[in-house]
Amino acid sequence: MSRRFDCSDFSERAMGLREAVSAVRRGGLVVLPTDTVYGVGADAFSPQAVARLLEAKGRGRHMPSPVLVGSPRDLDLLVDDLPQRARELMDAFWPGGLTVVARHKPSLEWDLGETHGTVAVRMPAHPVAIDLLVETGPLAVSSANLTGEPSPQDCDAAQGMLGTAVAVYLDAGPTPAAVPSSIVDITGTAPVLLRAGAISAEQLRKVVPDLEER
Repeated sequence: MSRRFDCSDFSERAMGLREAVSAVRRGGLVVLPTDTVYGVGADAFSPQAVARLLEAKGRGRHMPSPVLVGSPRDLDLLVDDLPQRARELMDAFWPGGLTVVARHKPSLEWDLGETHGTVAVRMPAHPVAIDLLVETGPLAVSSANLTGEPSPQDCDAAQGMLGTAVAVYLDAGPTPAAVPSSIVDITGTAPVLLRAGAISAEQLRKVVPDLEER
């Protein structure tokens, strides 16, 4: 049975965060607000939990889950030899609507899907999401929709699609924007914009002038 918490109420928010942390540690799924759309999250280091996330969305392993972190420092736990330009992008746009694709540490024991040795990481600019991530550590998080359906801007839409597959819903009202994050691949010699979104190519080029667009 799913539980839903109104995060506009202080005591209910605190209870919801405790329940969400507990659900993540049990391998369950949680729905959380971000600064773009609502996401569905699972323990990034539990292959079984990530598999549940992909199954709940009707998503194949060829579309691996991104990872959300609660602090830029968390990225150093996931990625070796982060390029300086990536740090400059993070300094400029984290927390916020920027996802960076980097090569993850080969030693990590996780299975996010068919990542080919890379991971897409973002630090969201939403207090509820950050409070959760600080307690859980990195979470595999994808938009809280069925694959092919619109990404949800409110908890009702997320719950309507994912139902009882999710253990805990954290309802913080409508999200500020329906625009997804921009995705920049920093694994090559030049950064590549894979998806235009919340941060424009023009804004990104102010930090990395050699940005390429796919």
